Amino acid sequence: MLGSIWGCFYASFLRYWLKWFIRQVTGKCELQRICAGCKPGAPRTTRAEYSLKNSKSLVLRLALEVEEDGVDQYLDLIVREKNVKTQKDPTFKIHLKVCLLQITGYRNLFESVEELRKETFDSDKVEHEEMLLKLWDLLMPDTKLESRVTKQWGDIGFQGDDPKTDFRGMGMLGLTNLAFFSEHYTEEARQVLSHANHPNLGYSYAIVGINLTEMAYSLLKSGALKPHFYNTVSGRPELQHFHQLYCYLAYQFDRFWVEEKPASIMEFNHYREKFHDQIKIQLLDPAVGLILTGHWKK
Repeated sequence: MLGSIWGCFYASFLRYWLKWFIRQVTGKCELQRICAGCKPGAPRTTRAEYSLKNSKSLVLRLALEVEEDGVDQYLDLIVREKNVKTQKDPTFKIHLKVCLLQITGYRNLFESVEELRKETFDSDKVEHEEMLLKLWDLLMPDTKLESRVTKQWGDIGFQGDDPKTDFRGMGMLGLTNLAFFSEHYTEEARQVLSHANHPNLGYSYAIVGINLTEMAYSLLKSGALKPHFYNTVSGRPELQHFHQLYCYLAYQFDRFWVEEKPASIMEFNHYREKFHDQIKIQLLDPAVGLILTGHWKK
């Protein structure tokens, strides 16, 4: 209770006068101090985002909604609004531009991911079918798929004879992540598949992969992935960066599963949540970067 009262008092009153006082002493606005005094990446961008969001200036608050092609113009508006002398602080606009690209890029990334999630797998679309068949070829290069609808799909962890039914929850986002992992980290993906087919510790590779897509999606939607992307992408995060994050989750979950040695697949939900909690703890680190280092293929 007292914490809530203090937080409200600080945000609505004390913070404004504290900022004013420090500016009188230093001659620099809060954004200038953040850009000059914080390390690039999440430490700087997170604080810049907080400053813009809680500013009493409409110009600064609207900076969070600017599109990429309007960033430069909006930087000039901020400079004028805060009366920044760029001759004395030549790096201010450079650093703040990176922050704005990361902040607004995160929002646009979620919109792109959401669009892909809502796209339903359609067997009549050639590109959808080609991606699915390519997934098989990448994971099972020595085994020919006998037909489009076959029990063989179970060998890579689908539930039924036709994988399209398994993509209902995450749409094309689920398939795209599976295909991206298999194409760009082929050796790692095949290693994970071999573990998934273990007689005792096995799990459904594709179904678990789609489940991990849901995990990545929920982390993105909640904003929990901001520190990761602010640290690993110097500018706008793109769809490929989200797919790379998925690859990290897929590989690390497999390691986690093997190390935990669950008694059976019936315990999946418990271990899935335990893994999820570990990832959320990692994301609290300002220096976090969930990058899978391995045999990356461009």
